Amino acid sequence: MPHITVEYAGHLDETHCLTGVCQALFDAAAASGVFPDVSAIKVRAIPCPFFRIGTEPQSFAHATIRLLAGRDEATKAELTRSILAALDQALPDVGSLSVDIKDIDTATYAKRTL
Repeated sequence: MPHITVEYAGHLDETHCLTGVCQALFDAAAASGVFPDVSAIKVRAIPCPFFRIGTEPQSFAHATIRLLAGRDEATKAELTRSILAALDQALPDVGSLSVDIKDIDTATYAKRTL
C-alpha cells in the first residue's frame, strides 16, 4: 500500500514523460516515511482522452492515493502536500493539479503477490 493513480489529460503524454511522473510520485511516497515497506508502493497513470475543465490551459493531472485506513488527518494532509509538490515539479505547466486520499477498508481488502 498505497496505490497512487494519476488520471491526466490524454495529450500530456505527447509533451511530458509520464514514466518520470510515476517515478517522481513513487519517490515522494517513499520519502514520506508513511510507508515503511516501499516495495508495497504502486503508481500508475491513466490517460483521459476526453475531458473539459473550467480553467486554462486545458490540461490536468489528478492523483488519487488509496491507502489502508487508520492514518490520522495530519499524516494524510502531509502526504497529499508531498505528492502535490512532486506533481508540480514534474508538470509545472499543467493547468490543474490535484490530489486526494481515499481509505481502503482493511476488512474487505484482499491482496496477492508473488
